Amino acid sequence: MFIAIGIFFVFLLLGMPVAFSIGLSGFSFFMIRDLPMTVLVQKSISTSQSFTMLAIPLFILAGNLMNSCGITKRLMRFANACTGHMYGNIGQVSCLMSTLMGGVSGSAVADASMECRILGPEMTRLGYDRGWSAAINGLSGLIVATIPPSMGLIIYGTVGEVSIGRLFMAGWVPGILMCVLLMLAVTWSARRFGYKPEHDHPAPLSEILKALLDSIWAILFPVLLIVLIRFGIMSPTESGSFACAYALLVGTVFYHELTWESLLQTLRDSVKDITVITIILAFSGVFGYGIVFDNITVTIANALLGITSNSAILLLLVVVFLLICGMFMETTVIALILTPILLPVMRSIGVNEVVFGMIMMTTVTFGVMTPPVGTALYAVSDIMECPIEETFKKGWPFYLAIVCVILFMIFFPQAVLFLPNLVYGA
Repeated sequence: MFIAIGIFFVFLLLGMPVAFSIGLSGFSFFMIRDLPMTVLVQKSISTSQSFTMLAIPLFILAGNLMNSCGITKRLMRFANACTGHMYGNIGQVSCLMSTLMGGVSGSAVADASMECRILGPEMTRLGYDRGWSAAINGLSGLIVATIPPSMGLIIYGTVGEVSIGRLFMAGWVPGILMCVLLMLAVTWSARRFGYKPEHDHPAPLSEILKALLDSIWAILFPVLLIVLIRFGIMSPTESGSFACAYALLVGTVFYHELTWESLLQTLRDSVKDITVITIILAFSGVFGYGIVFDNITVTIANALLGITSNSAILLLLVVVFLLICGMFMETTVIALILTPILLPVMRSIGVNEVVFGMIMMTTVTFGVMTPPVGTALYAVSDIMECPIEETFKKGWPFYLAIVCVILFMIFFPQAVLFLPNLVYGA
């Protein structure tokens, strides 16, 4: 299997699409081991037909529907009403909007790109540095990795057989902490660069309440999601279909902004997004079979335990490894490939599976904004028309805030488990 893993990285470095890199490396394993090709086909089909994995295309469709029905601009108005009196207030809007959008987009790269397109021109007009703007819009998108319904958490929970309901509840503490620390970092850096507040005083309570009521259907969505899953009314997969129906209802009945034309365009965009994910899911089943067949998890566990038996040091080593992987691969790919390898190792050294899921998904999502090849870093820098070096240089306070959140989860796991234990029991 190590040969197949090597082939995967070679294909990746040659610029081959990730899905086909996974598929061909998995195929090479079957060729090397002389295994029946019928198993290869069976594994591809069975992985893509998983009932739990059906939540992913459903939430992708729901997110695209919500973006088409006017929810995004209403959330932005609410965030702006709350932060207009703060230093660097458009940067503050980005942080708050990502927290509110966690239940809508589910993708860090999509969220970062969307916010750059919406907020970027206004930030440039107000004189904000392009690199600073790109950094905060990109790094605030990481909040989406923890706020439900995170695509990465659904995949991690499905592959690792971890309660998705617990993962969703666990995401709130690190997600809100990330928002608070990023807003503090924005305040500090905005004062340093001289980005003054848009207003001298906080907005009147009536204005905030009006913006809140206008965006209430978007804010209620993740809350309803948690309640429905917690009380067993719906499974995570069924809640995905509920999310689609909810988005259609809000867009047509309440906001009256979802037209036939926008609905058809949304469906086209969703099919493109879902197709890529489905191919990756199918081929990862073949790759995962090779990992189990060669007992790779035991080999890696023994290798790590040979370095040190200290669980905190081992976890830090794994975090560094995940960060490097995040620079080169998509979050979903890492969750599919590395969860079956790393989760048994973490369980063997006493790391809680829910806590590790939060650490893993936050870290690999952090990787997409980390040089030299972070995909979101290139996306936001390209939209803001600035070099990636400038984005990284101007955004170091925001990078530091994310590192603090990851370290907090490593050294204070009980804080992450507080809400899951409160809702589901210890």
